[in-house]
Amino acid sequence: MLKTEQLQYTYARGSALEFEDIDCTQGQHWLLLGASGSGKTTLLHLLGGLRKPTSGTVQIHHQDITKLHGAKLDHFRGKHIGIIFQQSHFVQALTVRENLMLAQRFAGLPRDEKKILERLDRLSIADKADKKPFQLSVGEQQRASICRALVNGPDVILADEPTSALDDANCNQVIKLLKEQATSDNATLLIVTHDGRLKSSFEHSIILDKQPV
Repeated sequence: MLKTEQLQYTYARGSALEFEDIDCTQGQHWLLLGASGSGKTTLLHLLGGLRKPTSGTVQIHHQDITKLHGAKLDHFRGKHIGIIFQQSHFVQALTVRENLMLAQRFAGLPRDEKKILERLDRLSIADKADKKPFQLSVGEQQRASICRALVNGPDVILADEPTSALDDANCNQVIKLLKEQATSDNATLLIVTHDGRLKSSFEHSIILDKQPV
């Protein structure tokens, strides 16, 4: 489950955002829509524990992550939260397999190459396990990013603008893939985007229409 209450964030320059409360049941798929500057990426970072709110709470798997710090936060995030960024942010000197091992290590989990290969196979890129990220196509890199977000079996999957640069066919394919993987793991899926094409694909949605003040 993913739940927020009275969440606020103040930027260094002094402008502030207040977010409506969120309550996503385990296994639900949600769309968070907002125009540029509405704070949707900031909200994703708050939900993922990458930023600390000025006030309010973020509960994931019954844990208020705003109370966690340092290694405890890193381990919790690694185990329970999978984040798919707009940019892949792979370590280019490592293979895909090694990058996924790194994700397991950061979560404080033992190395599990069998799980890695199973995840890669589910995403049809098992044959790319020993390739470096720069040797993959854009689509393959995206699948590898999804695999890295899912490798530790997270309770919550957060995706930041996963379809913004895709045509309609590839947009539908990526959303179908994300929903299938989330359903398979009974994970809560929250996609943060300004892409209005996705509205019809989600039963649950949140609209951000406020600008920082």
